[in-house]
Amino acid sequence: MSGRVGDLSPRQAEALAQFRENLQDVLPSLPAQDDYFLLKWLRARSFDVPKSEAMLRKHLEFRKYMDADNIASWEAPEVIRRYMSGGMCGYDREGSPVWYDVIGPLDARGLLLSVSKQDLLKNKFRDCELLRRECEEQSRKLGRKIEMVLMVFDCEGLGLKHLWKPAVDTYGELLAMFEENYPESLKRLFIVKAPKIFPVAYNLVKHFLSEDTRRKVVVLGSNWKEVLQKYIDPEQIPVQYGGTLTDPDGDPKCSSKINYGGDVPQHYYVRDQLAQQYEHSVVVNRGSSHQVEYEILFPGCVLRWQFRTEGADVGFGVYLKTKAGERQRAGAMTEVYPNQRYNSHLVPEDGSLTCSTPGIYVLRFDNTYSYLHAKRVSYSVEVLLPDAEAAAAHGHSEESLDHSP
Repeated sequence: MSGRVGDLSPRQAEALAQFRENLQDVLPSLPAQDDYFLLKWLRARSFDVPKSEAMLRKHLEFRKYMDADNIASWEAPEVIRRYMSGGMCGYDREGSPVWYDVIGPLDARGLLLSVSKQDLLKNKFRDCELLRRECEEQSRKLGRKIEMVLMVFDCEGLGLKHLWKPAVDTYGELLAMFEENYPESLKRLFIVKAPKIFPVAYNLVKHFLSEDTRRKVVVLGSNWKEVLQKYIDPEQIPVQYGGTLTDPDGDPKCSSKINYGGDVPQHYYVRDQLAQQYEHSVVVNRGSSHQVEYEILFPGCVLRWQFRTEGADVGFGVYLKTKAGERQRAGAMTEVYPNQRYNSHLVPEDGSLTCSTPGIYVLRFDNTYSYLHAKRVSYSVEVLLPDAEAAAAHGHSEESLDHSP
């Protein structure tokens, strides 16, 4: 049995009755009190009543914390309103709202340097609440229950800048908030225009997603416009995405509904940098260098690093060894990320590199130019692996990313 209204097993029906009984003290404060709403929480926890109850009570605390009753009238900071990409536009063929996320133009670094993480979380919570209320409105209009949202993720322009660790961590927190507070609310998530780096990006965030959500992620290939039209009438799809819908002024992007982001001007910045924690610290003596080796077993992996120094600058570059098993001088290796000096004592540095060939990659901190001063370098390095199923799906016409064990 699906665990939905009208399709409950005796055990599921009993769990629903017990769940409702357990929630009598908070039932009036729930966003909805019908069986449709309660069953979402039960399905999310496999009809384990205590776990479902704990999840829902935690959600109620979160709603109080976020002042959910007044969230629709909350005004986000101007920089979020202008530069946080995405928006709701149109409905699918069954009447569910469609939400577009536009990844490429999103300046995650600029946003994180301009607003608090709390404001970003509150903004995403407001989006979720607006979608929930839109589903309620659609249910009233159509005379049938609309519970879920269809999402389209436009990944054109997804690049290394989006793999900046603070950005990925924040995005993970936003995904976790959605999973914990809006279970069973995603109908399907279409990935369109996914670049080669998408499997690496997906692998970084997939652990924030429930198994059920992962099954709903579908990577579309070059025929993505036709696939979208199978699920959404062309009249409900912006011209930008292969449909016929425009803004009243003829804008094919429907920019009045979908924000396309952009680079955040620095006058919005309220901080120069974000606090970082580093895994390693080393003193690079005057006139010397420090090398850190990482073995890359297959192409498509990404090396991601961040470092800072104390008191003075340091040189940094990435090299590919030409001989295994022995330390090589910089001149004997292949330079793959140009060596240059960084004022990392003033502003911490971070960066990443897509490794196109397997081999031993060397991250080299260079202090050979300094005759007087040793440099203390604090750094963290990660090897980001592509998600195997996302990599396999990339380029196919339509592939669901089901990561069930």
